[in-house]
Amino acid sequence: MNPEVSIKEPHTDTLCYHCGQLCQEKLWLDEKVFCCYGCQTVYEILNANNLCRYYQLDQHPGVSQRERADENFLYLDEKLIRKKLLSFDSDHFARVTFSIPAIHCVSCIWLLENLPKIDGGVLRSETNFTQKSVTIDFNPSHTKLSHIAATLHSLGYAPLITLDGTQSQSNKKTDNKALLLKLALAGFCFGNVMLFSFPEYLGIARADAFLTRIFSWLNLLLSIPVFIYSSSDYLKSAWKSFTQRQINIDVPIAAGLMALFFRSAYDILSHTGPGYFDSFTGLVFFLLTGRWFQNKTYESLAFDRDFKSYFPLAVQRKENDGWKSVIVHQLLPGDPIRLRNMEIVPADSKLISAPAFIDYSFVTGESRPVKANPGDLVYAGGRLIGQPVEMVVEKSVSQSHLTSLWNNPAFGKTNESHYKKMIDRAARRFTWIVLFLAFATAIYWQITTPAQMWLVLTSVLMVACPCALALSAPFTFGNTLRVLGRHKLYLKNADVVERLAAINSVVLDKTGTITHGEKPKIEFIGKLTDEEQAAIHTLTGASSHPLSMMITSITFSNPLKVISNFKEIPGQGIEGVIDGQTYRIGSALFVGASPVVQAEGSSVFVAVNNEVIGYFLIATVIRKNIKRMIEALGSKMDALLSGDKQTQSDELRKLFPPSTLFFFNQSPHDKLEYIFNLQQNGKTVLMVGDGLNDSGALKQSDVGLAVTDRAGTFSPACDGILDGSQLGQLDKFIALSKSSITILKTAFVISFLYNAVALTFAMSGHLTPLVAAVLMPLSSISVVGFSTLAVTFTAKRKLS
Repeated sequence: MNPEVSIKEPHTDTLCYHCGQLCQEKLWLDEKVFCCYGCQTVYEILNANNLCRYYQLDQHPGVSQRERADENFLYLDEKLIRKKLLSFDSDHFARVTFSIPAIHCVSCIWLLENLPKIDGGVLRSETNFTQKSVTIDFNPSHTKLSHIAATLHSLGYAPLITLDGTQSQSNKKTDNKALLLKLALAGFCFGNVMLFSFPEYLGIARADAFLTRIFSWLNLLLSIPVFIYSSSDYLKSAWKSFTQRQINIDVPIAAGLMALFFRSAYDILSHTGPGYFDSFTGLVFFLLTGRWFQNKTYESLAFDRDFKSYFPLAVQRKENDGWKSVIVHQLLPGDPIRLRNMEIVPADSKLISAPAFIDYSFVTGESRPVKANPGDLVYAGGRLIGQPVEMVVEKSVSQSHLTSLWNNPAFGKTNESHYKKMIDRAARRFTWIVLFLAFATAIYWQITTPAQMWLVLTSVLMVACPCALALSAPFTFGNTLRVLGRHKLYLKNADVVERLAAINSVVLDKTGTITHGEKPKIEFIGKLTDEEQAAIHTLTGASSHPLSMMITSITFSNPLKVISNFKEIPGQGIEGVIDGQTYRIGSALFVGASPVVQAEGSSVFVAVNNEVIGYFLIATVIRKNIKRMIEALGSKMDALLSGDKQTQSDELRKLFPPSTLFFFNQSPHDKLEYIFNLQQNGKTVLMVGDGLNDSGALKQSDVGLAVTDRAGTFSPACDGILDGSQLGQLDKFIALSKSSITILKTAFVISFLYNAVALTFAMSGHLTPLVAAVLMPLSSISVVGFSTLAVTFTAKRKLS
């Protein structure tokens, strides 16, 4: 039973336990006071779910519920509304992302990520603080979308629901507008303060004390809105840093601004001097100018890749002259597409052909295939299991959805970025060092030249900036990502660049990796009827394996036949029933061919109703520039692994150095074990495979690259996708990654020297606050510019 609530007379000094606002009337519960029933209800919810640690992370962390309007969220359960809001929806798993403007501190993050304890139907919640949003996975059979929204609302985190997807853009425009308003106000006040300070500059002050006093008071009045509004971002950030028992770079800036403002106000109020309001307003103006210029610079140098760079995957789209392969970003709503076994659904699409099984493990983490019937919506990120299907695209390809799936921690490596760890540690200590130096400098100047102490102190607090250090790694690695993407190597994230630079062992797969099938030389040994050729064309067309696609390219069937009971067994082959006949295509062992049959090159056998009718002989065609690349890698070229039998080994050995090992008849597990053993011997391994049979080895390796030739298959276990035409540049890509480490170290040195030299000048009194305010953003911009230009120049030299 809940404790009895009593209402007492208001006291002006009593603050609400939940939101911290003044209590106009006091509601008592558990010896805690609340300003309204809404705040009290939030406390009761948290208390009932053992989540009161929320109040320990921050003082009065909640949002006031006093003026909260009751809202009805039942409309969110409407089918059309759910379809617009949910990025994934099934009977037992759904995902939604809400914009939550009330997110403002670490307590908010902690509470929102503990939603599963409040609502048992919520599986997981993840907060994005910078975007003020929360992504929630939930079980629709246990809770409703409307109930989740109502729960958020009752906790004081009302979701801002828009159905047009423009919220993030409007937030960004609002932020830019607010910055420009603050900059305009600071500029106006700075100009007028300079004007009113001219009597002081020209010595007129001594001749007319009354005029001096008037101008000083005007300067104070003009500086107040600059302090309260224009510098509010720095002051709020510093205050939140203290309330969360942390410290950030805005703390010394806020300390400098407060010191200058209050010292100047004291001088004027006590008639001891004119103050430093010209320096104060100018300081805020140049800080905001630097921030605006910084933002513009970052936007122009932005290395964030768009969706076209992330996924160079193709899908078959129906056009006037038949099915044509197109890159997924070219898809538009209404386009008919055809997916083969193991291919990724690139965009939300409606199934229009026979029932299919979709593996949503890429999205939900559960590997159990889900049956989709004609007319059902199939979500982006699902993988087709079984025979080909046709769909119609419902939504355009989503950049954020598929890229977030690829970067899911479930597919990540355990390796921690060495440079990121070092930067985080340095950034945490930097601000404390600056505060200590500022305090020591203030003592020295107070003893030697008290009149200059405040200006010198402000200069020290302003000029030091760890931002250049913090931005070195993301911009260096980020620009490297952009350059590699232009050369058709698409890496998952920036951490892969660091790992790629450390590679000392390279392992290559054979079929589909160093060999290719743009113009394959294929011969069928045996006899084929037209019906059998059409069936083989249809069956191999259902597979995305490189050898299957080669066979499909030389056989014909118009129209395509209907397949039933389709199966594809990795490393062995495919089978299916066509026109009542059971076809099996694959290795000799898979189809039951006689072991005495020998062939040069890759051989793909065909059996009809368990009777072998012949085999395709596919001559090994080596990709361009492979020999040069292997020679450049030298001793790093560790091994060649292949699932094929040992054919043309003498020809292949001519390409590789004598130290390279060759392994044939390797199963996917054998490849994984070999990579693991190399790592146990201290090697940092790069595995390059086709992404199908090699997914285990790609995940085990330190860096796994999947080679693709406009195929729709995609292994989330890989760290990057390499276009087959660019495999010959692999050694240059590794060299560029190593160079990016050198560029990063150079950027570190530049950042360190800037801070060392700037602090020396500031502490010695040779730097004014205005110059310090200009230098601080310029230091970040210079490091960002250096990283961008250095990576671009190095890429032109190494990749030309």
